Amino acid sequence: MIFERSQVLRNIQAQVAEQIGRGIIRGDVAPGEPIPSEMRLCEMLNVSRTVVREAIRMLSGKGLVESRPKSGTRVRPPELWNQLDPDVLRWQFDTADLATYLVKLFRLRSAVEPMAAAYAAVSGTAEDIAAIRAAADAMAAAESNEAWVEADIAFHRAIHIATRNEFFWPIAQMFGVVLRRAFDLVAPGDHRPRSIKEHRRVMEAIAARDPEAARAAMDVLIDHAAGDLKRMYGIDPRREGGHQEGSGVESRPAPLG
Repeated sequence: MIFERSQVLRNIQAQVAEQIGRGIIRGDVAPGEPIPSEMRLCEMLNVSRTVVREAIRMLSGKGLVESRPKSGTRVRPPELWNQLDPDVLRWQFDTADLATYLVKLFRLRSAVEPMAAAYAAVSGTAEDIAAIRAAADAMAAAESNEAWVEADIAFHRAIHIATRNEFFWPIAQMFGVVLRRAFDLVAPGDHRPRSIKEHRRVMEAIAARDPEAARAAMDVLIDHAAGDLKRMYGIDPRREGGHQEGSGVESRPAPLG
């Protein structure tokens, strides 16, 4: 019974943190400006001061706010937010201009993933390569979009883990959060057979311990993924500015709360 009450309280605290965090990322409060006082937040959200304080503590841990004596709790500049935090990533994705966000994602992938594939070919263990192969096989065997997405994310995560460089691992977690949402827009379709072949080429190059081939194969995979976005939504991460007028992908701010 005590455990159940504690779980309910944590859920409420998380919901309040999400409500405030989304508002901050959406720009309801500018960086450097104070958020509403504890009492005001209690009134607005109909929760206790304990809940509000814990929610603020959670947001502070994500780098969104800082509390100081006499100056209250203020929003920190975006460059100081923990951009790899799963909640921050999710709130960014849900509140930002979608086209701009997808452009940024694919540009990061093009910078990081080819090198991750090359390092995996050099540093990956036999178990790492087996995990990459298993994920590629799961993509080929997937009978639903959900299974495909999970296998694809597992494939890229396994490659980052296979670098045996712990600084790559949080990036893999970040891709898992964002790609799962991106795949809601760009679901497997006619490009699926091609994608399976491209993922297998990456896997085979890593298994062959050929870093240059692994890097080149990943470059091709990401370039074609960018091409899929351009064809479906008019978004081209390879162009300056990223997307074109009339792309059909518009800003969609989340409703308050």
